[in-house]
Amino acid sequence: ALPNPQAPTCLPVGCSVPYGSMAASGAVAAAALVQYVVLRGDLARPPQSWPLGAVVAQGCHAALAAAHTHRQHPDTRAYLELGGAMRTVVLEASDEASLTALAETLKQHSIDHEVWTEQPENTATCLALRPYPKDQVHQHLKKFKLLK
Repeated sequence: ALPNPQAPTCLPVGCSVPYGSMAASGAVAAAALVQYVVLRGDLARPPQSWPLGAVVAQGCHAALAAAHTHRQHPDTRAYLELGGAMRTVVLEASDEASLTALAETLKQHSIDHEVWTEQPENTATCLALRPYPKDQVHQHLKKFKLLK
């Protein structure tokens, strides 16, 4: 029997494909999903000077919190099904005020997100959106640059 070109392509857990190679309709739709993570860039610079690993951990905490909180949402479920082909974009907020302002904007527009607050310092360090189609949320994030 010949393979069915309409059948969805399934990837084993831990395997990934280049973004441009997703030809199956389900994979293309899921590939459009992006999880945005916005980290405070000032944490890695003086006077805070947090170690790189500590800053990265904040992003991990926020991304996991957003995915867990919204795990029943169809977009989150589809995103997690991508396994190694998930797309995450990490952006930089200049400081805590910028991060807090973004969180307020997202809240006003009913965009699901989680703010990660480091304890015991009670400092907002990062926020992450649940996975969204890029075109639904990009307008609220376009002023933020990629974290470098």
